[in-house]
Parts: sequence; structure tokens; C-alpha cells
Amino acid sequence: MIIIVVALVSGLVFGVGLTISRMVDPAKVLGFLDIAGAWDPSLILVMMGGIAVAMPAFFWVRRRGHDLRGHAVSQPAGWPIDRRLVVGGVIFGAGWGLVGFCPGPAIASLGLGSTNSLIFIAAMIVGMVAVDLMNQRLNARVTLSEV
Repeated sequence: MIIIVVALVSGLVFGVGLTISRMVDPAKVLGFLDIAGAWDPSLILVMMGGIAVAMPAFFWVRRRGHDLRGHAVSQPAGWPIDRRLVVGGVIFGAGWGLVGFCPGPAIASLGLGSTNSLIFIAAMIVGMVAVDLMNQRLNARVTLSEV
């Protein structure tokens, strides 16, 4: 039960932080992404704040080798940059640049009654289902070709 409470409080703090920093405002985000026009660099401070909070926790967990519940934590030995990572990053970046939303701020902006975020989340779910179906088909093909 305590894990659920901690997750809920963490999510609420994250959502409030996104709202206070205006990361839930697509116009603010698009202003940050518009480096050739009226660039608004203020969201760099938001990113630096997030990194400053998260980095010590990552180092601490890596040194301990397990999380607070005692579960082993492993980190990848390397960071392979493959086609899936690059294509996924391009699609994510293009979507973020077109509409000014990424998943976290879009979900947080639901609390503000944003219709645009509701449309974004619906489209995101459709995309996730489509990718899952595509992966299932590709995996089935690979399995059949190995037989």
C-alpha cells in the first residue's frame, strides 16, 4: 500500500512541477524548440533542475546495487544506438515539435481541462497499439522463418 501512496505523491509532485514550469503549455514548449525564431531558453532551467534532482539518486542506486525495496537494479553495459532507437527518437521529436506535447505534460495538462491534451493522448494510445500490433506481426514472422 505504501508503494502506491509513494507513487501517487510522486506523480502529483511531478505534475505540479510540470504545471508550475509551464511545460504543460504547448506554446511555451514550442517557443523553446524554435531555436531559429523567438527562442525561449527558460525550459533549460526546468531540465537542469530535473537532472540535478535525479542524478544523485541514480548514483546512489548504482552504488547500492538495489532499490529501496531490495530489488536488484542493473544498468545496460552499453548504449546501443540502433535503427529502432533513431526512428523512435525522430518520431517522438517530430511529434513534440509539431504539437508541443510529450506524454508527461500531456497527462498533467488533463487536470487543467485541456481538450488538446485529450486528443494527443488518444492519438498516442492509437500509436502505441499500432506499434504493438506491428511488433507482434514482425515477431511472428521471425519465429516462422526460424522453423
